[in-house]
Amino acid sequence: MSVFYERFERHAHGEGLKGHATHYCPGCGHGLIHKYVAEAIDELDIQNRTIAVSPVGCAVFMYYYLDVGNTQAAHGRAPAVAVGHKVANPDAILLAYQGDGDLASIGLGEIMQACQLGLPMTFVFVNNAIYGMTGGQMAPTTLPGQVTTTTPTGRTRFTGQPLRMAEIVSQIDGPIYVERCALFDAKQRTRTKKAIAKALRLQVEGKGLSFVEILAECPTHLKLTPSEAEQWVKEKMVPYFPLGVKKDEEGERWFEPGPPSFDPGDVVRVISGTDQPPERFGDGFPSHIDEKDISLKFAGAGGDGAQTIAMLTTKAALNEGWDSTHIPSYGPESRGGTSYADVRIAVDEVLSPSSPHPQILVAFNPPSLEKFGPTVSPGGIVIYDRSVIPEPPTLDPSITMAGIPCTEIARGLGKRMVKNVVALGALAEAAHLFPRDSFLLTLRQALKQNCALLDLNEQAFDAGAQAFDDVMSAV
Repeated sequence: MSVFYERFERHAHGEGLKGHATHYCPGCGHGLIHKYVAEAIDELDIQNRTIAVSPVGCAVFMYYYLDVGNTQAAHGRAPAVAVGHKVANPDAILLAYQGDGDLASIGLGEIMQACQLGLPMTFVFVNNAIYGMTGGQMAPTTLPGQVTTTTPTGRTRFTGQPLRMAEIVSQIDGPIYVERCALFDAKQRTRTKKAIAKALRLQVEGKGLSFVEILAECPTHLKLTPSEAEQWVKEKMVPYFPLGVKKDEEGERWFEPGPPSFDPGDVVRVISGTDQPPERFGDGFPSHIDEKDISLKFAGAGGDGAQTIAMLTTKAALNEGWDSTHIPSYGPESRGGTSYADVRIAVDEVLSPSSPHPQILVAFNPPSLEKFGPTVSPGGIVIYDRSVIPEPPTLDPSITMAGIPCTEIARGLGKRMVKNVVALGALAEAAHLFPRDSFLLTLRQALKQNCALLDLNEQAFDAGAQAFDDVMSAV
């Protein structure tokens, strides 16, 4: 079975001549590298074990061409994704394929950590000295004096010096084989083919991590013909990025982790947990809010405690036996702006963790209420801190608006920081999400290392519940 698909569906759904052509520009180096990768996979007989990880860049559509396991990674995150695959399935052969803008810029931290870890994996780094896919901007490997769309007069020292990734990686302890190759003539192509094959072989043998940097042509952004681009790589890039082996410490096989265990009992033992379910207090899912899926949003300035009570609500839902997710989002402001958390609670499984139209909103400051109040679903509930939001915006009349003086109540209890628990008590009373004891159980679990604060937090919770009843009775 060929490592390449018989038809490439990138263009015209694989019909006609386009079904046998890649999307790469004429003279681009990616096509040659794909060929060498496919030949090495075939020679080593590892097609059914190989997983190619291709993130953002010109090679993002590798999965249209190579008939292996394929995973798409976010920009720069291929090393992290590859590590996850390798740990979950040690027998898999991982090939992370990245360009210079992807690996040496946004993914620099990921590649450094993955290389230091040194798991047997293969990294192919395509260096064409420019951002190819996104329009020809300066890359971390752009040469001094090179003209790009973001350095129209040429790269200067003011924009930094190019990164020599092969040399940098070779200084890290983890990798055992590092080489820089090129594609500009037959001799260099042969060396590149051998380097890719060796890098994959070392992984198959469990000996360690390999990093192959390949100087490649980008005629489109160099505004040269393919043959001129080859000459440019030879004359301009090679002096700055010398070819050759930078590190070769092939030794004995060291990688013998065995298959990972997915036994829940093993997980419980590792985390010193228990397989006994927590005590449940509710009679069933709070279907009076929604039959299957409830969305909540907690928002406030940094320090308001919105993230904390969002997590407490999530844990209460889990304790009750429901699936629940908590996704925090921190704004750029440490004070005065808005950070928020989306919480979802579902009978079976949360299908989307975001809460763009929450049924319940808890807001601690004016920007949060102004921003998220209009997104609350009709018939929903809004709990807001009346102490700092004296004049709330006008929302859909079907929405229950409860202004609770959370900060004022917390001050009266002697500790302003429990205003979020006051709001949680008001939420529990307003929505009847779970029984009081369910929320208090999560509070006790959260404060098990600081039991002295438990009584205060329980008082704050009950005060918030009472405040909601008082507000509603006054309406």
